[in-house]
Amino acid sequence: MEPLVDTMIEDARWEALGLPALADRAARGVLAELGLPGIGFEISLLGCDDARIATLNADFRGKPQPTNVLSWPSEERAAEEDGRAPDPVVPGEAEMPEELGDIAIAWETCARESGEQTKPVTDHVTHLLVHGVLHLLGYDHVREHDAALMESTEARILAKMGIPNPYE
Repeated sequence: MEPLVDTMIEDARWEALGLPALADRAARGVLAELGLPGIGFEISLLGCDDARIATLNADFRGKPQPTNVLSWPSEERAAEEDGRAPDPVVPGEAEMPEELGDIAIAWETCARESGEQTKPVTDHVTHLLVHGVLHLLGYDHVREHDAALMESTEARILAKMGIPNPYE
């Protein structure tokens, strides 16, 4: 089976953690929870360091500091009504998958946060990847009911992977 996530690693620490496998597992978990097939979609992922993500954060959000994860959906998919799930994305063909968008994740911030939260770095990274994939599919946490929907969806997906609810 082809991976759903095309992973580019700029920081070798991600390779040692097994980022490509974590990303594929997270993406498949999201799609399964939303009733979408595990084929016909494509996601691009950049495993980078804090310096690189700080540049991306400055360029795209006007915030010149590192963050844990950034996502860029290929198109706007958010529901208009606060708290309503976005419409499901239609998969493409195997040879022409639907491009969902791009995600970048930063090593130092993720490692620091997992230490501060006393959780395994793989669990924290998996949560952030699930979070990023949900953003690509139109989920968001700006409005109150959207945030509640996104967090409960994340918690269900992570529970099925044996990862505790990160919001408790």
